Amino acid sequence: MAIGTKELAITELDSFEDERLAEELKKAKAELFNLRFQSATGQLESHGRVRQVKRDIARIYTVLRERELGIRVTPAAAPAPAKKKSSKKAEQADAAESASTETKEA
Repeated sequence: MAIGTKELAITELDSFEDERLAEELKKAKAELFNLRFQSATGQLESHGRVRQVKRDIARIYTVLRERELGIRVTPAAAPAPAKKKSSKKAEQADAAESASTETKEA
């Protein structure tokens, strides 16, 4: 199992927009700065948290880079399911097909 925060799992990061990823990156960097400051002053209680935050930052950078390269798609740019367009020609074809099946049955 990967070490890191549960809310920043790779499946969660996939659903975030680029702006939200940038916001999370900013928060994680600020937290890392505070943790390093606490470590330097001897006030850090959880040394494993530094490792977790570093990995979260790396995950965010990875998702951003994969989107830049086109490996991952952004949630807004994800292709929507294709809707069946109803055009006059399609409606006429359907009507002609149903009429031909009715004449075959009779």
